[in-house]
Amino acid sequence: MSAAKIKKGDKVVILSGKDKGKHGEVTKAMPRDSKVIVGGLNMMTRHKKPSQNDPQGGLEKIEAPIHVSNVAIEDPKTGKPTRVGFKILEDGRKVRVAKRSGEVIDG
Repeated sequence: MSAAKIKKGDKVVILSGKDKGKHGEVTKAMPRDSKVIVGGLNMMTRHKKPSQNDPQGGLEKIEAPIHVSNVAIEDPKTGKPTRVGFKILEDGRKVRVAKRSGEVIDG
């Protein structure tokens, strides 16, 4: 299995769709489906029927998954979208690196 380029907790920029250009944080990553859920973005409305738990029913706003190809990691230095590379440090750890600035993304 290859290392994940986008993980839960990453700051990302939406590249396409109705929320293009907006910034957010990944709340859930689904590597098997190649999708991520970004908090507060790509909202969709679900119509809920009244039930015993929710006797009112009505409209519910939820975050829809976005394909990984439509989001990019936010560069830690500039805040602009960047591609992700990998680098092995002197202590043997493999870390993600922003291609735009060369900054290490995770610890």
